[in-house]
Amino acid sequence: MNNIFKRHILAVAIMAAMPMAIYAEDSRDREHSDAQRERDDKAPAVSGELVIQFKKDATDADKARVLGKIGGEVKENVKLKDDQNNDKGDADLVRHRPEFTRAAAKAEIEADPAVEYAEPNYIYTHDSVSNDTYQVSGQLWGMQNSPTNIYGSQASTAWANGATNCGTVYVGIIDEGYMYTHEDLAANAGKNPKEIAGNKIDDDKNGYVDDVYGWDFDGKNSSVFDGIQDDHGTHVAGTIGGIGGNSKGVAGVCWSVQLLNAKFLGNAGGTLANAIKAVDYFTNLKKQGVNIVATNNSWGGGGFSQGLKDAIERANAAGILFVAAAGNAATNIDNSATPSYPASYDNANIISVASLASDGTLSSFSNYGATSVDLGAPGSGIISTVPTTVKGKIVSGYANYSGTSMATPHVTGACALYAARNPGVSAADIKAAVLGDAQVYAQTPSLLGKTLTAGRLNVSRF
Repeated sequence: MNNIFKRHILAVAIMAAMPMAIYAEDSRDREHSDAQRERDDKAPAVSGELVIQFKKDATDADKARVLGKIGGEVKENVKLKDDQNNDKGDADLVRHRPEFTRAAAKAEIEADPAVEYAEPNYIYTHDSVSNDTYQVSGQLWGMQNSPTNIYGSQASTAWANGATNCGTVYVGIIDEGYMYTHEDLAANAGKNPKEIAGNKIDDDKNGYVDDVYGWDFDGKNSSVFDGIQDDHGTHVAGTIGGIGGNSKGVAGVCWSVQLLNAKFLGNAGGTLANAIKAVDYFTNLKKQGVNIVATNNSWGGGGFSQGLKDAIERANAAGILFVAAAGNAATNIDNSATPSYPASYDNANIISVASLASDGTLSSFSNYGATSVDLGAPGSGIISTVPTTVKGKIVSGYANYSGTSMATPHVTGACALYAARNPGVSAADIKAAVLGDAQVYAQTPSLLGKTLTAGRLNVSRF
């Protein structure tokens, strides 16, 4: 019996032995309560903008009628213009007349038979909560396994067993940009294999010219690194794939991996429209043969969005895991009045991550939820890569950040590591392995009743 088959049988057995909630993904699904609708109405959004999903059979005349009701004009198409993705009709970002409130504009058009739904262009922000000055400690506690540090991911044990190379696997970072020239990241900066750098041609015909390292949906260009403001995305990248064994800085869960970027978070956060496009960007690359196993999503905000949920489902259909930060409001997101999106969606490919401190306690800021949050991972006091400046020049640096943003890339790296060790494994099996090992081998008292598995990330067996 080969190792892949044995691991598949183990994962199935583990899932079968778990409480029902561990595999009943529908337990996350919630009806919209009045409290949740009120929360959605108050969630930050771009003033005067709606994302409108038209029905598939909507004609140009139908669309003109709908836009006329609110004095609307189309700013841009939201969904990638890919026939395989375009299964529900056009989705457009629309600007409406200023005299309409967003609720009034939404109500005015949603009853129209040509409209599937309309929703505010919500604003999302990253889920980190501190930026402490980096101090050389010699310890990456989130990667460790020792008698005095039992709450790390135990990546060091996996490394000792030869599990370091994820070089055949691509990971999508949906976030700010990241410093792909950083001394601890450059060798792991993935490139779109179907795009030729600098020829000003959309070689892979995905709508983006020269998207070699990814695409900046906030800036609408191929420059995914724009300076020291892209520290959050760079920090995330280092935890997933900081180069190991190079006698410098940090090591990520994967010592080698292919990192690609969809930048949608800018100085003012990121919009719903750009979040949808970023998710679909990686789905389209996967359909073109790029081996994207997972995306890292260390961000949240806004209200319930059917458009974003649908985009995540398209990623699910393509076999891409969506690893999401549970959020930093210290809130039970099982409560229908206090969900945290995108972590609270019920898509089967979502892995929602809470944050642990080095003593094994749930981080004081971390959201939780016995059905909405899958597992915990190191998220307090995490050292990783950042851009910094010396004499006005941007150089490679390191910093200590905390947040569910920092917990999430530990899990994303674990997904990549498992996929690299088991070529051809499905997204469902990767998720089963990650959650199964948390459930069976890494029970954590602070997570009992707070996460689906009551366990923490453990990659020692990968």
